[in-house]
Amino acid sequence: MKSTLPALIDTSAWILALRKDGPARARNHIDMLISENHVAICGIVRLELLSGARTGNEYLELKEDLESLLQLKITDPTWEMASHLAYRMRRKGITVPSADVLIVAIAMENDCDLLHADRHFDLMIEQGAGFPASRAINLLVER
Repeated sequence: MKSTLPALIDTSAWILALRKDGPARARNHIDMLISENHVAICGIVRLELLSGARTGNEYLELKEDLESLLQLKITDPTWEMASHLAYRMRRKGITVPSADVLIVAIAMENDCDLLHADRHFDLMIEQGAGFPASRAINLLVER
């Protein structure tokens, strides 16, 4: 069943879709979500994407495109959720980038699906992050 929830797209998925030689599956999935107006973005993903722009024009064009998406805010409860999740993962011997922990917390706080291509998200979910595996879509894994 197709979800009607917005999808928070992680930088790893955007990179796959934006590469000229990237997998068509990634491009098609993101294009479909954009056409249905089901794409969300947050500040940390915007930062990561814009920092990779190669030219001033590319930066401005990408910035404008990203501004048209649903903008998810990072609230105090989101920071608290992310901090507690990072703490729980560390207690299990799992160390993941803080940005990835924050992105999972943002997706949970905003009731979003999570589209990614990064094993850290799968690892957190497997270790009981509280994010439903059915709502995390890894573009590197065939479904």
